[in-house]
Amino acid sequence: MEQFEDYQHVQGIAKKVHSRLGRFITAESTEQSIARKAAELLADFGAPDTWYHDVPAFVLLGCRSCLSISGKDYISATEPVGEVNLVTVDLSPRIGNAWGDCARSYVVEEGIVAHYPARREFSEGLAIQRQLHNDMIEFATTDTRFSDLFEYGNARIRQYGYENLDFLQNLGHSIEIQPSDRRFIDRNCHEKLGSVRFFTFEPHIRKTGQNWGFKHEDIYYFDDHGCAVAL
Repeated sequence: MEQFEDYQHVQGIAKKVHSRLGRFITAESTEQSIARKAAELLADFGAPDTWYHDVPAFVLLGCRSCLSISGKDYISATEPVGEVNLVTVDLSPRIGNAWGDCARSYVVEEGIVAHYPARREFSEGLAIQRQLHNDMIEFATTDTRFSDLFEYGNARIRQYGYENLDFLQNLGHSIEIQPSDRRFIDRNCHEKLGSVRFFTFEPHIRKTGQNWGFKHEDIYYFDDHGCAVAL
């Protein structure tokens, strides 16, 4: 069985790629070019393989940032980013049987990635994502059921004036060796979060009535004090 450090290593690679990818996103970039660059960076850092439908980098931009589809149906598009846009990039590297799973939203203003967006709809969406993760950390314990977190997380999303874009309203899943073994943060899974080594939390949201789909994903585990901690 893979050790904790193996998962930490591959997830660290995904985070390292995200820390560098923004500098390669320009007004001329497309989903195809961003996905290609992300895959190149993953390979450069030692993680050329993926566990998710042969899609190491799932990239959506513009109105497609609100799209919720399985990776098996995903085809990257050629629409350019342009001067103002939102780009979501979901990375799923694998080394051996250890998975990484890490998504970020990139705001583009004036043709470059803006780390502190000027437009309120962008800065607010990013802030709500941070708040949802903080809410989850405060709520989740080893005894919390997947279905409990599903109900709580979706209630918070609605409370903040947003909607869950996932086509099944899921908020994440367990990390497994086989993708088909994943347990989802949905209404039907009544197992406890503490029954799995790792789980993702990945709300895919938009403000009600608007056109930008924000996504932020991290892998979590419970530390010796029973607190949810990002890997």
